[in-house]
Amino acid sequence: MRRMRVWGAVVVAALATTSCSLVGGDDDSGDGDDSKKVVLVTHESFVMSKELQQQFEEETGYDLVVKASGDAGALTNKLVLTKDDPLGDAVFGIDNTFGSRAIDEGILAPYAAKLPDGAQDYALAGDTQPGGGHDLTPVDTGNVCVNVDDAWFADHGIPEPTSLDDLTKPAYQDLFVTPGATTSSPGLAFLLATIAAYGPDGWQDYWTKLLANGAELTQGWSDAYEVDFTFSGGDRPIVLSYDSSPAFTLDGNGGTTTSALLDTCFRQVEYAGVLAGAKNPDGAEALVDFMLSKQFQEALPEAMYVFPVDASAALPDDWATFAKQPEHAFTVDPAQIAEHRDDWLEQWSDITSR
Repeated sequence: MRRMRVWGAVVVAALATTSCSLVGGDDDSGDGDDSKKVVLVTHESFVMSKELQQQFEEETGYDLVVKASGDAGALTNKLVLTKDDPLGDAVFGIDNTFGSRAIDEGILAPYAAKLPDGAQDYALAGDTQPGGGHDLTPVDTGNVCVNVDDAWFADHGIPEPTSLDDLTKPAYQDLFVTPGATTSSPGLAFLLATIAAYGPDGWQDYWTKLLANGAELTQGWSDAYEVDFTFSGGDRPIVLSYDSSPAFTLDGNGGTTTSALLDTCFRQVEYAGVLAGAKNPDGAEALVDFMLSKQFQEALPEAMYVFPVDASAALPDDWATFAKQPEHAFTVDPAQIAEHRDDWLEQWSDITSR
């Protein structure tokens, strides 16, 4: 569940934490004559096995250096602040909530990667550059969804909720826990889901009702899922988590004890790209291509708990059975997120502090 913990990192504080060091050391920035070094700047939850790294290096002749810092928001902010002297050659981990900002700030160079089947469905809206290239190449996807403890509801004889509306009903008073929108990326995703569901003038009333029904706010995902969720020994049988979470709550008898409510999900997509001004743009392009390879795509579920964008990539057996994806997840136009994020978070803070 490592990725889930990392996705619970502080968003607002991270955006201000622009001076912390990147993993890898100051001498790994690609300086010098080593033209075979390719530096990947990414978030802290990036995982690539030694076998895959070795395969990439053997196939391309490049030496891979990975530098990680913060979550998607901190990563994007740091790259914006250093765009005149880029921290590396390639980036992985900018998601659809920060993609428009990355493009508008000019931190990326267009690249026309050959996408596998199905990957075009996850392209960032509006990201089409002259010549057919894209600043951001989709690599993986996942959904932030409300999850329920099936066993708890069965034991208590209460019907499980199925929608966002249900969470405001008296039957589910004091049963829901979610990380806050200003302190975690899944919390922000949940806020965006409610904005998509109820509109820019209606989500405020929804949140007022949600809080009046006893919804609990925590700092991050780990506090909500690993402390307050009944599956982990807490007293809240409804929690904000991911569509992949039920694949990790198996009962040992061929089933799972939790479910994701697929009508409550907000889709997240993570992208890779070539940094503008990269010392080794050819190496960066080779790395983006490798992330779209079948081997890398099929390693994503077990390495980072996300779905591949390659529709033909095989999933682990437990995922194929229990990690169900929604047919129609909530989305918000990336440009709208970039324009209104600060205002939405300010309004959310006002509502939740009353």
